[in-house]
Amino acid sequence: MTSVIDIAKNASFAATQALQLSTEIKNNALLKIADLLEQNKDKIVKANIIDLENAKDLSMSMVNRLKLDDNKIRDMIQGVRDISLLPDPINKEIWSKDIAENMTLKKVSCPIGVIGVIFEARPDVISQISSLAIKSSNAVILKGGSEAVNTNKIIFELINEALSSVDGFPQNMINLIFTRDDVKQLLDADSYVNLIIPRGSNALVKYIKSNTKIPVLGHADGICHIYIDEFADINKVLDICIDAKCQYPSACNAVETILINEKVALSFMPQLMFKFIENGVEVIGDENILKIIPNVKLATDDDWKTEYGDKIVSIKVVKNIDEAINHINKYGSGHTDCIITENNENSDKFMMFVDSSGVYKNASTRFADGFRYGFGAEVGISTNKTHARGPVGLEGLTIYKYKLFGNGDIVADFASGKRQFIKS
Repeated sequence: MTSVIDIAKNASFAATQALQLSTEIKNNALLKIADLLEQNKDKIVKANIIDLENAKDLSMSMVNRLKLDDNKIRDMIQGVRDISLLPDPINKEIWSKDIAENMTLKKVSCPIGVIGVIFEARPDVISQISSLAIKSSNAVILKGGSEAVNTNKIIFELINEALSSVDGFPQNMINLIFTRDDVKQLLDADSYVNLIIPRGSNALVKYIKSNTKIPVLGHADGICHIYIDEFADINKVLDICIDAKCQYPSACNAVETILINEKVALSFMPQLMFKFIENGVEVIGDENILKIIPNVKLATDDDWKTEYGDKIVSIKVVKNIDEAINHINKYGSGHTDCIITENNENSDKFMMFVDSSGVYKNASTRFADGFRYGFGAEVGISTNKTHARGPVGLEGLTIYKYKLFGNGDIVADFASGKRQFIKS
């Protein structure tokens, strides 16, 4: 059996070979993957049914992520095709300038190399990340959760079957590992793996960050907020809050806390509460919410720090926009936060001072997604402040190098004053 270190070595070699892949070859590979996935939808569904039948001890949110229904499979296949239509992100000249006579410096995009992705429950992640890796000329090592082992295997096998039919495509670009011991070995493979992306629980992300020297890109929590401003339109409030909580409550971009300005709390809350009850949402409120809606559970400080991943929402009354911003920056996870308002000055202030990877005006937090941003798919959502932030698509899987074109130039000529750099 091949060890994870050998898999990482092989992937590293494949990544160097991938530098030679033309855009045409990569796009051809992606279209073959999409076709083969479409031709084998029944096999994918059967494997997924087995995983769902074995998922007796999982939470409802995990089951929702595990399940591949017709819509998810359709989106999964379309996502692969969409990535084939995107511009190739590799070897793009970011900028070029002459730094001295007959010396040109260029900043050019290039792949990161080998990316390890560790995720839970969602088997459609395999096709998303594999497609992004192929288009960006990166090799990838995937580790899915044991709860999705059968679905993961069939999708992985179909991807590699498609790639094996593409002339000139390197072997070992897309790899799958299975066990917890495999993860430990992967996290130790810093000589070959250039980036780790975790997609899962807070505990998973914290474990990975604490047990590897490899850079980690991702987010631990999805504590997303909506602030209802005093200048909000009630119809937008109702539509956005219900969509952000109910459209897919287990997603990391679902709203968890709603902050409402005290000037509209009394008039808005009964209507909002009716909508939440109608949609089966449990409301937890601060003492000011209880004065308006007495029969809700009193929120504790822990509720402002909680990602429920379910039809539960915490609501707090705030005096003004400044208190809302301070609350979000204190308790939020830097994921996605929204203001509902018709006041441009307030929206500009909110979007300037809320320190999150996504800040929205009058739109559901559920739009925080690489597919909806037009990236084709995403490898995850990053709350980091280095390299990539927010939904990470193709550009987030590239880095850059500087290429200097000279003609026998030496530093000594510049140090002596014989030659001068061009001042920009």
